[in-house]
Amino acid sequence: MKAMILAAGMGTRLHPVTLTKPKALAEVNGTPLLEMVVKRLMTYGFTDIVINVHHFADQIITFLKSNNNFGAHIEISDESDLLLDTGGALLKARHLLDDGEPFLVHNVDVITDFNLTDFYNFHLNHHPVATMAVKNRETSRSLLINSDHELAGWKNNLTGETIISHGNEAELVPTAFSCVHVMSPSLFPLITETGVFSIMKTYLRLAQTHSIMTWNHDYSLWLDVGRIENLREAENLLRR
Repeated sequence: MKAMILAAGMGTRLHPVTLTKPKALAEVNGTPLLEMVVKRLMTYGFTDIVINVHHFADQIITFLKSNNNFGAHIEISDESDLLLDTGGALLKARHLLDDGEPFLVHNVDVITDFNLTDFYNFHLNHHPVATMAVKNRETSRSLLINSDHELAGWKNNLTGETIISHGNEAELVPTAFSCVHVMSPSLFPLITETGVFSIMKTYLRLAQTHSIMTWNHDYSLWLDVGRIENLREAENLLRR
């Protein structure tokens, strides 16, 4: 099975760590985030992995080579010339991902322990164009979900900006995206956005006419380690 690790970000929230290394190589208790995600994916059978790179790209490539790719088949999607955001990154890597089967997408700065097999099988059983892992937690930006567990909108909880793809906002339930999702290759021809763009923009547009489902993992661990304070919190939590 195939997966993509989104690892190209500048990691500005992780300064000063990312002044000299990519966020993918920031460490939690001595283990780089990229190593943690690669090994987790492999545990669940995702052994064909694409990793996008931009910030200190050479360090990531050298790290993977020095560890023999941890036994996985890894290909690099090089964004050294231009950082493409999540949607642009996926579109650029299409030729590496599209083998006719759904693939998993995982941010490098997220630590989770939910069952990726259960998540992937949920997607296979329901046949949406994409399935997003979600968790009820505090967030600055909420997904708005309908009674069928489908994406129906989005809200910036700080500014009040709201996008409704379909349905009545009053009937939609807010939840938080866990930055892990499964995409069917049938989504690629539906992407009309180009250049630098967020996959969330695509999802919200497609949600008007296509099923984009959510899968809840409220009782699982989820940590955002993209901020320096969260990185230290994760170290303490995982030690305990």
